[in-house]
Order: sequence, then C-alpha cells, then structure tokens
Amino acid sequence: MESGPAIFAATVFLLFGTALLGWTGACAARRAPVADGVRPGVAVPLALLASGTSLALGVWCLVRR
Repeated sequence: MESGPAIFAATVFLLFGTALLGWTGACAARRAPVADGVRPGVAVPLALLASGTSLALGVWCLVRR
C-alpha cells in the first residue's frame, strides 16, 4: 500500500505534467508563444521534456515500493 506522501507527490507531478502538456499543445496549435521571450523552436521541446519528465516521475512515485 502506498504511503500518503508518495500518493500526494504523484498527484502533484501528474497534474503538473498534464497541465503543461495541455498548455504546450494549445499554444502550439494556435501558434502562440509557449514562453514569453523564448523562440518556439526552443520552448516547445523544453516544455515537452519537462511535462514528460513530470509525468514519468508521477508514475514512478505510484509504482515504487
């Protein structure tokens, strides 16, 4: 059974990763800037990397023993 802090951390990571992925997708679809003052060619991959890392950490928190 998972401990409370691990479930909380996983929830935070999963919510953040999902929100960042949605934000990046919505901005990229509208061709709007993902980050203010950063070129889209740099901002989109970095945002996708951060969201993927956050989602992976959330899953890891749930499956670790």
